[in-house]
Amino acid sequence: MRQCSLVLLFFAGTQLTLSAAEVSSPRHKVIAADKGKIVRFDENGKVEWTTDKVRSVHKIQQLENGNLLTQQGWGKLVEINPQGKVVWQYDSANSHGNKGKKLEVHAFQRLENGNTMIVENGVGRIIEVNRKGKIVHEFPFQVTKPNAHSDVRMAHKIESGNYLVCHEAEGRVTEYNRDGKIVWEYEVPLFGKERAKGHGPEAFGNQTFNSLRLKNGNTLIATGNGHSVIEVTPSKEVVWSVHQNDLEGITLAWVTSLEVLPNGNLIIGNCHAGPDNPQLIEITKDKEVVWTFKDFKNLGNSTAASATVGFQADVLR
Repeated sequence: MRQCSLVLLFFAGTQLTLSAAEVSSPRHKVIAADKGKIVRFDENGKVEWTTDKVRSVHKIQQLENGNLLTQQGWGKLVEINPQGKVVWQYDSANSHGNKGKKLEVHAFQRLENGNTMIVENGVGRIIEVNRKGKIVHEFPFQVTKPNAHSDVRMAHKIESGNYLVCHEAEGRVTEYNRDGKIVWEYEVPLFGKERAKGHGPEAFGNQTFNSLRLKNGNTLIATGNGHSVIEVTPSKEVVWSVHQNDLEGITLAWVTSLEVLPNGNLIIGNCHAGPDNPQLIEITKDKEVVWTFKDFKNLGNSTAASATVGFQADVLR
């Protein structure tokens, strides 16, 4: 996808009247990105505000101060306050020797100390920068065939201080320590199926998109075009999973965003699944659907990023 520049604008009080077929209630305030914008919905699915001209977004982080940390094209990060003002930015594509190189940023995280972790695809490194844009820590990640678009999708710095990284193209979730040494990794299985090209329900692979380290020490993995979420122990045993057709009336396609709510329920993003399927789904560990959210007027078939407002501290494990 092409890089682009943008101006983010928050339109407070936007009112839309949608039929039940177009939008359902998420029961939580949620933020999602698609159609070149980021949209915040209230608990009833009504648009509270939206951005403009965002283009592709793979990550949204709702910060504790009410601001958003998100992307401005694949090479630049911006922090925006609720009034739409950019209060901080970092241009990976043109900083610290990267100008002219093939580079994309898909994974990033504002850390508790105020620094920002950034994964630089193509360049092949994970960095942490302070508010002034100075690199305060960095190390190289390991991929067989570097690719600026698919080296890494999501990555999180977890409570141990290690980094949990989804190497999308290689179908691998890898935990690195602070020095860049691999301390654990897991190759996402194909579960006996053949690979199939595409992005929708007809496709299949193991291009993992997201992973979270749970409080019990297991790792929750959104398998991307594997159409599933799996929970894996440190010894690499799959102890829980939900697959493409496990949820009645719902077909999973490219599983992207992944959150654990305080009550233990999961919110999963269902990207490229078509207008007959929801873009966001909350389920229990018993695979009971609590709610689904579908809005193909404000969002579309490429809703790859979402965040549930108020629960972010429990997500970044």
